[in-house]
Amino acid sequence: MNISIITVGKLKEKYLKQGIDEYLKRLTAYAKVEIIEVPDEKAPEILSESEMEQVKQKEGERILSKIHPDTHVIALAIQGKMKTSEELADGIEKLATYGKSKIAFVIGGSLGLSDEVMKRSNESLSFSKMTFPHQLMRLILVEQVYRSFRIMRGEPYHK
Repeated sequence: MNISIITVGKLKEKYLKQGIDEYLKRLTAYAKVEIIEVPDEKAPEILSESEMEQVKQKEGERILSKIHPDTHVIALAIQGKMKTSEELADGIEKLATYGKSKIAFVIGGSLGLSDEVMKRSNESLSFSKMTFPHQLMRLILVEQVYRSFRIMRGEPYHK
């Protein structure tokens, strides 16, 4: 299985990089996982509604350029469906069973994802009703993908 995590912006925090690298190393036994960073759109701190849409649009175009036509896309969005770890594992396993060997998880920038990215997505996933920094979401997501493979294989992992 090939899993891409497409995300906006560069990760600068060393402690997050270390955590992500650890889970990516563990995942090599289960799947090919890559993190694809697209540049974030530079913008002033205070934006009008139309300026926010323009930023999301530009970041969205960069995200969409990294998605292959035969990829199953899961957008991380606060309005997405919340799942348990077991439900996420079951969903990934079903995709593999039905021949979907390419999955892309998409993490937007600080303003979220464009309408075009949401329309391209096959499903949207929420980890909480709370808002998390998109850099931290990378670590949370890669850990949950690792946990999913452990669950699918019936291997022990912390509950």
